Amino acid sequence: MSKPMVLVAAAALTDVDRRVLIAQRPPGKSMAGLWEFPGGKVEAGETCEQALVRELREELGIEVCLECLAPFTFASHAYEKFHLLMPLFLCAKWEGEVSPREGQTIKWVRASTLRDYPMPPADLPLIPYLRDLLG
Repeated sequence: MSKPMVLVAAAALTDVDRRVLIAQRPPGKSMAGLWEFPGGKVEAGETCEQALVRELREELGIEVCLECLAPFTFASHAYEKFHLLMPLFLCAKWEGEVSPREGQTIKWVRASTLRDYPMPPADLPLIPYLRDLLG
């Protein structure tokens, strides 16, 4: 029996110190307490980039232009009830101050330390690519 496909767009926001932003899922959400890259589900009629612009505005209060999102890699993971496809975009330019808007904790971390933070299974394969890029 095939599982429904869920498309989620995520961003690796990077700062001038080559750190990447991760967010901890708040209590009450599935996989609460795990760290992830900001982003969210792509809605009907949206491109991945449009969904990411919307999600970053909602979650972090920042404005990102479509041209500032660079496709980087993706994750494909079979969870128990659905299959997740998650393109990851790099983003180093935005307007506004990054601040948590949905009860999540956020943290800027070195790519080399990402494995120190418990993450959902779909996020784990993305870590080596970011480590290679950001050191």
